[in-house]
This record gives sequence, structure tokens and C-alpha cells, in this order.
Amino acid sequence: MNTLLIELPADALALPGVSPESLVSEAKFMLALKLFEVGRLSSGKAGSLCGMGRVEFLLAAGRAGVPVVALDVDALDAEFAANA
Repeated sequence: MNTLLIELPADALALPGVSPESLVSEAKFMLALKLFEVGRLSSGKAGSLCGMGRVEFLLAAGRAGVPVVALDVDALDAEFAANA
């Protein structure tokens, strides 16, 4: 396992009622989400990075507003034609 260390001022992420563990979990998800969005990680690897399964990650990505499928017009036409 690799470790990424990010040094921050002690009060940089301090929020009342939010535990440091919760912030770490959110940071891992946000990193995985961005790397998935720009095409650097597959959905499975992104999910693994933030401690989720692939499907759980895809659902969370959709809720976060990140498209989980990229189809061009031709691919969309073919998909709808196949299901008609």
C-alpha cells in the first residue's frame, strides 16, 4: 500500500461537529472522484481508493453530479436503436 501525506495547518479543515476521520473519508472520495472524472482511474479503482465497491462508487459519483457514462451521439443512437 502507498501512502500520500498532505500537510495542512491544524485549523484548515476544522469544522464543528466533524471528526478528522470523516474529513479523511471525504478527502479520499473527492480525490477518487476527480481522478475518475478526468479519466485517470477506472470506477473500480476509484471505488477501491475511497473504500467503496465499484457500484457504490458509481452511485455516489452520480449523486455528486459526475457523469458515470460518456456516450457520443452515435453511441446513444445505437443504444436506443438496440433497445427499441
